[in-house]
Amino acid sequence: MSFASRYLQHNINYPAFIFDQPSSKLGMVVVIPCYDEPAVVETIESLASCKRPLQDVEVLVVVNQSEKSAPTVETQNKRTILELKQWKTENPTALFNLHVMVPEPFRKKHAGAGLARKTGMDEAIRRFASLEKPDGLIISLDADTLVETNYLVEIENHFASKKNEVGTTIKFKHRVDELVDPLHIEGMQLYEDYLHYYKKAMASIGFPHAIYTVGSAFAVCADAYVKQGGMNRRQAGEDFYFLHKLTAMGSISELNTTCVYPSARLSNRVPFGTGPSIHKWVNGDKSLSKTYAFQAFLDLKQLFDLVPELYESELESFTLPASVQQFLTEDCFSDDLAEIRRNSGSPQTFQKRFFQYFNAFKILKYLNAVHPTFYDFQKLKEAYTELKGH
Repeated sequence: MSFASRYLQHNINYPAFIFDQPSSKLGMVVVIPCYDEPAVVETIESLASCKRPLQDVEVLVVVNQSEKSAPTVETQNKRTILELKQWKTENPTALFNLHVMVPEPFRKKHAGAGLARKTGMDEAIRRFASLEKPDGLIISLDADTLVETNYLVEIENHFASKKNEVGTTIKFKHRVDELVDPLHIEGMQLYEDYLHYYKKAMASIGFPHAIYTVGSAFAVCADAYVKQGGMNRRQAGEDFYFLHKLTAMGSISELNTTCVYPSARLSNRVPFGTGPSIHKWVNGDKSLSKTYAFQAFLDLKQLFDLVPELYESELESFTLPASVQQFLTEDCFSDDLAEIRRNSGSPQTFQKRFFQYFNAFKILKYLNAVHPTFYDFQKLKEAYTELKGH
């Protein structure tokens, strides 16, 4: 039985898109969701300029649309399909095998980046399952993103040297240098600063799974992808939910020896994320300039610092900040803590279970609960400065 047999039987939405047998040396599959993307060939060219890795590579472009998409989207997608097929014909010796996947229009209820990414990643699992290759790598990229020439080689080397990792995030930098509007540039820099602030603030309070969650900048082992239940169908934020769920499977590292360069464009194609945030900023919404107060993170740190003692001591033995105390009370934390303790045979197991419970989703729930009841949202530059000085 294949490592992915059960997953393929129960978790896949579509029949196979690709019928060619994969190379026996296939080791990496790059998955690119593509919705109304006029410049995806630039991304393909960027990948084609990469140094050749030891293993073979496939690139799956999932050209998708909703049943409710505008006619202009359908027109662009048809143009994209033709351009990609022409590129493949004209580049028979490219370092990867390019496959263009065109699923039936997604139902409006589920259409979005999550389902498109899942459709491609599930096909990658089919490819690796046919080779019985649980250590195959699924690489997540976006159709507006360029990569460094060492991108594939560095990903390959990284996983070869870290056999126990389930995934890695990849250094990213939005292409601000392509912009001319000062307001647009400022908004993009604020958004990127926010991503760094949030991740580093999580790390600074002792959260063991502080990671970046950028859809165009991560890779995951096929076996871990299957065991975690695969990509979700969220219309946006699918990367955040997938990667933080993946932390329960094992270690996710940071790969900083290569870099991806997402577009800094304005966009409203998803409900939230980079494009919509910048679009709102340019149109007068200044919420990008504010963020969660750093003190709210520091309050939570007081709880996380107590984790070794909570293995044997009751929560009531300690005095915590009012913000944390109220959240824990409303969240019925004492009951959950007792259950974590009952199921932990050692302090190490307790700590692991504690942070599986008080995970990134719980932290986000806490932050939203204490703002603005206990803390006003803080100017991002002030919060970041405070973090750096801590």
